[in-house]
Amino acid sequence: MALMLTDVDARVRSAVAQYWKTLESQSTRQRAGDADRGGRAAVTGGKQMAGFCELVSQFLTDNGIGEAHLYSQSKLELPGYFRPTKSWDMLVVCEGRLVAALELKSQRGPSFGNNFNNRAEEAIGTATDLWTAFREEAFGRGHPRPWLGWVMLLEDCPRATSPVGVASPHFDVFPEFKGASYAQRYEQLMRRLMLEKLYDGAAFLMSTASQGAKGDYTEPAADLTMRRLLAGLIGHAVAQAAGGAL
Repeated sequence: MALMLTDVDARVRSAVAQYWKTLESQSTRQRAGDADRGGRAAVTGGKQMAGFCELVSQFLTDNGIGEAHLYSQSKLELPGYFRPTKSWDMLVVCEGRLVAALELKSQRGPSFGNNFNNRAEEAIGTATDLWTAFREEAFGRGHPRPWLGWVMLLEDCPRATSPVGVASPHFDVFPEFKGASYAQRYEQLMRRLMLEKLYDGAAFLMSTASQGAKGDYTEPAADLTMRRLLAGLIGHAVAQAAGGAL
C-alpha cells in the first residue's frame, strides 16, 4: 500500500504560520496584562505547536488511521519508569496498545544556550524513561515496539546560526561541536537520538520571525525533514493496522 503524503510543504507552511501567529497573539495578551511578562510569551503561552499536531493527525487519518486512536488535546499521560507519568504532545493508542508517541517542540530567541541544554536533556530523558518502562512491560506484555518521534522548530536568527564557543577544561569535546552554532548542535542532537535508537524519527525546521507568519521555513538537513518523519510514522501505524493493532 502506497503512503499518501500529498501537499506536505503546504501543510507544513500552514503549521509554521500558525506557530508564529499564536506566539504573537500570546505576546499581545501578556503585554496587555503585564508588561514585564510580554517577552516571555514564547515559553509561557503553550499551544504554539498545535498546528503541527493537526498536521500529523491529518496525515494519519489520510492513511486510514481512525481519529479515535489519536490524542493531542487530552489523555496524553504515559507511565514512566523513573517517574509516575510523562505527558506527551501526541499519542496514537488503540485497544491498550501504544502505537506511537511524539514530542513537538520549539525554541526562539534571545536565549539559546540554556534552552538548548534543557531541550537536549528533556529529549534524552523522556525517551530513556519510556523505553525502560516499555522493557518493564508498563504498556502491556508482548506488544509491538512503539514508534517515537521528535519535531523541533527553531527560530532562524543570527544568534541561532552563529558559531558558539564551548568550554571543556578537562577533556576535549567531539570535533563536530567545536564552533558549531545552536542550529548545528540541534542537527547533531537529533541525528544521535536516532542513531542511539532513542527516537525513530526526527524533523528539524527553522523559520524567521519576520517571515514565519507567512509560513516560510527551511529544513537545513535532508535527513531531518517532516516528510521523512511522516513517512516513518505513517508506515509504522499502517503496518500496525495491517496486523490488527488499529
